Amino acid sequence: MEITAQMVKELRQQTGAGVLDCRKALEATGGDFNQAAEMLRAKGLAAAAKKADRVAKEGLVGHYVHTGSKVAALVEVNCETDFVARTEAFQTLCKDLAMQIVAARPQWVRIEDVPADVIVAERQKYEAEIAGLNKPAEIAEKMIAGKFTKFYEENCLLEQAFIRDETVRIKDLITATIAKLGENIVVRRFARIEVGG
Repeated sequence: MEITAQMVKELRQQTGAGVLDCRKALEATGGDFNQAAEMLRAKGLAAAAKKADRVAKEGLVGHYVHTGSKVAALVEVNCETDFVARTEAFQTLCKDLAMQIVAARPQWVRIEDVPADVIVAERQKYEAEIAGLNKPAEIAEKMIAGKFTKFYEENCLLEQAFIRDETVRIKDLITATIAKLGENIVVRRFARIEVGG
């Protein structure tokens, strides 16, 4: 199958990958858009994983003030260079993350940030809920793990579903931006301020 410039352009718009990468992916998959997009996504995830150890000292403070000025958020997002920090894609990510914080009310950036005493208290609560169900130990443990997954999805920014697209997690949104911009990106911290809150 002949790979046309229009096909490359459409795949590039869909994935944000480079022209040459799009052409190679289309050639490798015989023009199958879905397979090519998946191939590029996997390549982007691999590239993002390689960049995870690189130091990110530049960046921006993203901000969002909700209509009515009753609630707002600030979020520090770091990248490797000032050049990337000035790109539209990075600035959009920062704004989206601030909006996410206002709308979804996370408590922590990542799972590792949840204090140990909170995890102990949640575990005790879950064990008490399950105790009366007379479930075997391995089933009870799976139920507790499921409850922790839900807890993290509600309270940790990186685990939350993106408010603009529920099928995408925030960590995946950041990974996609890393793949697109070619630099490590780290969410350092955030603050959510609400009147009377």
